[in-house]
Amino acid sequence: MRRLRAAAAFATLTALVATASGCGGSDTGGGGNGSPKSLTYWASNQGPNIEADKKILTAELKKFEQRSGIKVKLEVVPWSDLLNRILAATTSGLGPDVLNIGNTWSASLQATGALLAWDRSAFDAIGGRARFTDSAVAAAGAQGKDPAAVPLYSLSYALYYNKKMFADAGIAKPPATWDELVADGKRLSKDGTWGLGAEGANLANNIHQVFVLGRQHGVEFFDAAGKPAFTSDGAVAAVKQYVDFMAKDKIVAPGNAEYAQNQSLRDFSTGKTAMVLWQAAASTFAAQGMKPEEWGVAPVPVPAGTPDSARNVNSMVAGINIAVFKNTHNRDGALKFVEFMTSDEEQKLLNRTYGSIPPVKAAQADPAFAAPDTSVLKDTLLKSAAPLPQVPEESQFETAVGTAVKSLWADAAAGRAVTTESVRAALTKAQQQMPK
Repeated sequence: MRRLRAAAAFATLTALVATASGCGGSDTGGGGNGSPKSLTYWASNQGPNIEADKKILTAELKKFEQRSGIKVKLEVVPWSDLLNRILAATTSGLGPDVLNIGNTWSASLQATGALLAWDRSAFDAIGGRARFTDSAVAAAGAQGKDPAAVPLYSLSYALYYNKKMFADAGIAKPPATWDELVADGKRLSKDGTWGLGAEGANLANNIHQVFVLGRQHGVEFFDAAGKPAFTSDGAVAAVKQYVDFMAKDKIVAPGNAEYAQNQSLRDFSTGKTAMVLWQAAASTFAAQGMKPEEWGVAPVPVPAGTPDSARNVNSMVAGINIAVFKNTHNRDGALKFVEFMTSDEEQKLLNRTYGSIPPVKAAQADPAFAAPDTSVLKDTLLKSAAPLPQVPEESQFETAVGTAVKSLWADAAAGRAVTTESVRAALTKAQQQMPK
């Protein structure tokens, strides 16, 4: 999925902690101002494609240039390449001034020492830490340390469903529990269509789904000391439950085992699948010709019964953070740019465009974020989402366990048995790949 082998890149992360300090541009580690009229910015691909992002962001960067006199050179980097590009930049020191990062990477990249720490003075320069929701800031770095980035776009998972396909199958409402989802999925899986879409070769998506299921089974993938705990009974049950949507329940098409680049959203938009679990998918559906009235959105299912609040988690705290490289040649300009991107005005505009939720509290009051789909995402973030473990090894976790789940999807697609023993063996191998 990635241009470089992601596993190899992640395996170097502990070495980066020792080497990244050489990237700093000043004795204080705060960067300098040798290029006060220019900045480089690596943006993540948030829209339906890279060209759409370029068009959206270029207009905003021109606005920033007019106000500040600082010209921003933009590059939109695909998610398949972004982390490897960032890791390479932390070792070489040849990176952008400002960049987007997936919030799940925050602690791992923080451990390299290459990113500007957002202490009180840095936050004060952009209006203060209190402007941001607590859950978003919690996913910006390790607990007890100054964040490594600033929340930019907040996301959560939801269940999207095709209203016509549900009506044709005589299903009156979206499923609220996993038992209901499986039952509905079986009714919908017929005549070349499938109940649920998945992305079996998408390592990050695999992690997001099994993390939530793990929490619902009462476990974490890291223990209280931050050590990997991939082989517990609950972790094994969570992974098996996810892969069983194909292996046992037969509600996911075998071809989904190879999906890694949003193909499940395409299948949903063209009526090949009736449901998909995704983050803020509305803009992608619209770009693929689907009308808003054709789909509905509901919270991700939870186990049947009344689980306690700890097991009622139905999404990870998803989102994008914006960070500054410590060795930037325009520290003041970088802070001004982050201030601009997280201003109330830009937060409303950009999150409205991308269908995400502003992590800035004041921007959430905009009526646009009270629409049915965004209301589900917002309520999930407020009430039932939890951040992925903010540990330095989180990136290796995504590769090791994400790959283990990918291999199990491949077994299911090929008709090979997916058993408790085979799941435990795959997770044992993943845990053995983690740094000691």
